[in-house]
Formats: sequence, structure tokens, C-alpha cells
Amino acid sequence: MIAYLEGRLLEVGESSLVLVTEGGVGYELYAPVPLLARLPVRGEQLTVYVQTIVREDAIELYGFEDWESRKLFAMLISISKLGPKTGLAILSMYSPDDLRRVVADEDVAALTKVPGIGKKTGQHIFLELKYKLKDTVGGLPAAGPAGSVLRDAVTGLVNLGYSEEEARPAVEQALADDADLDVAEALRAALKRLAAKR
Repeated sequence: MIAYLEGRLLEVGESSLVLVTEGGVGYELYAPVPLLARLPVRGEQLTVYVQTIVREDAIELYGFEDWESRKLFAMLISISKLGPKTGLAILSMYSPDDLRRVVADEDVAALTKVPGIGKKTGQHIFLELKYKLKDTVGGLPAAGPAGSVLRDAVTGLVNLGYSEEEARPAVEQALADDADLDVAEALRAALKRLAAKR
């Protein structure tokens, strides 16, 4: 099983990246939005922790910027009826600390904000997380500053090929409309604005 890769960033897609190792082998990895938003420029070195999922018809790799996110992803997909795409969607909206806060605050509704998760599924995931994270909800750091959403969303758009001059105003307008957007939501809103202009 592949658990870690080092290499050069070759390509960036909407939900995945291609990393080329020193031996010249290229791996496509699906990744959460925060990782895609913080990628270096193409050609730069990159290290990722990897979860390998083997299915009857495919072998899929999922990349994460730290071991904790990779462990949490493995925990999420161990929940019955929760597949890797939903696990990735959850980690695109919430960091490991965010999910611990969801559990600590009994905030079941937070999970229903993830695309594809309804009320019933959100309650099921919440109960599983409450059990699986029960020993890790103490001593949480404060939530990150709102400025990091702007910075990460702009970086994400630049990695997708937009100039910073195009990206920053689009993200700023999206955050002006709704200051509570997370990175994934700000990226989506900014992409809609940019697509409408083209």
C-alpha cells in the first residue's frame, strides 16, 4: 500500500493533482480543496501522505498534507455507507480540529453543509465521529483567522491557472457577499464569478 510520496508537481485539476517521483513515475491523487489551494507552483517539490483504496475496477490514491488528515480520512471511510468522495468532501470543508469542534459543540447541522450529506446521513456520521473522536476533543486551538480563507482561496485559483490580479478581486467579492464562507465555498463562489466574466 502506498502511504507517502515525494516528487514534483506536474499537473493540478479541479479535484486531483499529478505528482512525478524521482524515478519518473506519475501518480494521480485525489485531494481535499485546502491541499489543492496550497500547492506549490508546477515543477516544485511536493510531499503528500497517501491513502490507497483498492476496488474491483480501480486503484485510487488520495493525498493529504499531513498524517492527521490522512488518519481522519481513513476513519471517515470506515463509517458504513460513507465512501471516499464523501470523506474527501468533508475534509474539503473541515480540518481535523474543525471536526473535533463539531463533536465538542454537538453541531450535527454542520455536517449537512457538506454537499451530498442530508440530515439523516449527517446524524449517522456525527454519532460515529462522536465515538471515534471521543478521546481527542479536548484542548482545541482557536479557529483560524478569516484572512486565511482569502489567502488560501486566492492561492487555489492561481494554482488553477488564474492570475492573482483576476483571483483576488473575485474572492474578495465572494467574501464580501458572505463573510462566513470557508475556503472551498469561497473558491466555488469565485470560480462562478470568473466564469461569468469569460
